[in-house]
Amino acid sequence: MGLKEQPNCLSQRKISVFIVSAFIPIALFRLCFYNPFSAIDDTILQDSTAHVVITSYSSSQENETQESYDRIKEDSLCDYTKGKWVKDEMGPLYNGSSCGTIKDGQNCFRHGRPDSGYLYWKWKPNQCDIPRFDANRFLDLMRNKHLAFIGDSMARNQLESLICLLSTVSSPDLVYRNGDDNKFRKWRFESHNVTVSVYWSPFLVAGLEKSGNLDHNVLHVDRVDERWGNVLERFDTVVVSVGHWFLHPAVYYESGSVLGCHSCEARNCTEIGFFDIFRKAIRTTLKAVARNRREVILTTFSPSHFEGRPWDSLGACNMTKPYEEGKVLEGLDLEMRRIEMEEVAAVREEDYKGAEVRLEALDVTAISVLRPDGHPGPYMYEFPFKNGVPERVHNDCLHWCLPGPVDTWNEIMIEMLRRWRV
Repeated sequence: MGLKEQPNCLSQRKISVFIVSAFIPIALFRLCFYNPFSAIDDTILQDSTAHVVITSYSSSQENETQESYDRIKEDSLCDYTKGKWVKDEMGPLYNGSSCGTIKDGQNCFRHGRPDSGYLYWKWKPNQCDIPRFDANRFLDLMRNKHLAFIGDSMARNQLESLICLLSTVSSPDLVYRNGDDNKFRKWRFESHNVTVSVYWSPFLVAGLEKSGNLDHNVLHVDRVDERWGNVLERFDTVVVSVGHWFLHPAVYYESGSVLGCHSCEARNCTEIGFFDIFRKAIRTTLKAVARNRREVILTTFSPSHFEGRPWDSLGACNMTKPYEEGKVLEGLDLEMRRIEMEEVAAVREEDYKGAEVRLEALDVTAISVLRPDGHPGPYMYEFPFKNGVPERVHNDCLHWCLPGPVDTWNEIMIEMLRRWRV
């Protein structure tokens, strides 16, 4: 009886081995092509001063454990600063009249810009994708929080882009405005109890802007501008963005004494340039925000595209598509970005008595230098050629059209916030 049963037993074992063997490649296939954590679909960038988490979002993400997040972080790496602009047939989420927030000078379409190709590009990193801006996701991430943009007109440019993007799903209430050219404003999104505000502060540190009676700026590099520094405790997240005002003539002070000046030949003052002053201003600002345990994002230097031409010359920044990939940062753009990245890294290393400091650079310099087509140019004014082509025409080759490339900055910023909330 036993000898008769033995072949059956061997046969069953062979069948079992066959079944297990058959399922091994299936299991491996699913592990490779179906991630059990695919609801997150993350590509993660480790260097926080130059990288962000790139995600696709679903409501189930909020329940993912830190363990699963760390696992994905180890397996998927991507540098969002390296890539190229590719055609995007979907176009922008808003137009020049849908949100009522855009400064006239950046409302290129309304001012008669004849081409629209600049609206149909998206940034494609080499190793990942940046999700299209999801306004509901942003509002969820900032629920019950206050986000403040602090800086110069580039901070306002990014702020107005964000307000327009959010307006696609929720109408904001403008609850405060003050200052010339709406330099201080605050909006409320009641649906999520989110506040978004903008504070004009072109140096971030204390100072006086040149005016009719003052032909140079005055900066105090050892203390922040009181206009935002005195209300810092009201903010949860701060986005700072400055740079171009430091190029103007100025006298610099530290601890009440004159440090030197920039472009000050006619004054009894030592010429010291502005790069070191810019560094001191960034350091003073980042330390102040970090000490107050606030989240801070530094949007890096935004390049202009006058390309050596006078600002009032015909044809300045008249390109209609991005540069091909491979154009490198150089000169002013490179140095300003380098200073910012170094200061972010240095401040992150300081001891804040055991408290976690959320501080990152939104590194937009390299991706923006490829977009000479994204500026208003002569369309900073309404229909500049309605009476013919003038010999000289004013051009804005610094700020960005809205909609335009600056919208991508906010798409990347969402991913920074997403990582902080995990």
